[in-house]
Amino acid sequence: MTDYILSDETRAKLKRVSTASIATQLYKRGLRNQFIQGVRPVAPKSENMVGQAFTLRYIPAREDRNPLEVFRNADHPQRVAVETCPPGHVLVMDARKDASAATAGSILVTRLAVRGCAGVVSDGGFRDADGIGKLNMPAYCAGPSAPTNLTKHEALDLNIPVACGDVAVFPGDVLVGDRDGVMVIPAHLADEIAEVCAGMESFEDFVLEEVLAGAPIIGLYPCTKEENQKKYEEWRKKTGR
Repeated sequence: MTDYILSDETRAKLKRVSTASIATQLYKRGLRNQFIQGVRPVAPKSENMVGQAFTLRYIPAREDRNPLEVFRNADHPQRVAVETCPPGHVLVMDARKDASAATAGSILVTRLAVRGCAGVVSDGGFRDADGIGKLNMPAYCAGPSAPTNLTKHEALDLNIPVACGDVAVFPGDVLVGDRDGVMVIPAHLADEIAEVCAGMESFEDFVLEEVLAGAPIIGLYPCTKEENQKKYEEWRKKTGR
């Protein structure tokens, strides 16, 4: 879908910015529906999830097509997705926002982590969520769910455009996840958003210091007073930001 390759430089910048900052910058560019709805981290992590999307689409399961024996098939799309999602990428699963059955469990997610994937996101459920939460790799889902995926979901398509939490996700899009949730950045905007957000985070750290010191918001956030702009420039020199 895209020839874009996420650089180490852009990845490092996005590791340091919040999904809120990204949402604001995408809003300025007319993109208002890039936050994956109903998805939360299985367990908080110390740094952001950042990686390009590799997708898996589930459709509603039909009982005659989804006995347990389907997992004996070496070409089962769920298993293939786990084994082919590239290192540094995020496996994104479209489960139609149905968390009444799992879309993966701790063994499959552990395999993704061992293979060097950057994370996993599903708008459905995860089973063995406690084990998933203990992994170093970030994982996001709509909630814990014990039933196997075959109960409600049939894994069908790999690396095609999908819907995840009401967001269109194209293979190669850049996902950023923090403790609030996950933003989807169109691949062609990733470098630009990373650069702008890096400066935005710096300014917001300055603003927070000013607010904690008793400064009023008006004229500071947004910065409409020249005196505050000068204070920010002095703060940047002092802090190296």
